[in-house]
Amino acid sequence: MELQFKKDGIIGIIHIKGRIDAGNVSELKSHITQWLSQTNQLLFDMGEVDFIDSTGLGGIVACLKNVSEASGTLKIAALQTKPRMIFEITRAYKIFDIYDDVESALKSYHSE
Repeated sequence: MELQFKKDGIIGIIHIKGRIDAGNVSELKSHITQWLSQTNQLLFDMGEVDFIDSTGLGGIVACLKNVSEASGTLKIAALQTKPRMIFEITRAYKIFDIYDDVESALKSYHSE
């Protein structure tokens, strides 16, 4: 898994590439803690995530919890087919704001 963080105004965009699984989800969670010191408005760009296992999904939910505790928002953009199926099967889509692309997600922050 590769992580890149950039800011667009007050929104922190985290571009994730590769797999989110038991082997690397702790890295994602520790980075989120660091990035929350810069902004509590986060967007996961998951356009290059090709696989999420149950531990990875649990880690994403833990990230949502951390962001919520910081009075922030975590949105997800550009879910690919296989990761999207995990969100649908587990019904995790009900607890996340999920957008088709990064641009749509960014616009949603400005319309709130």
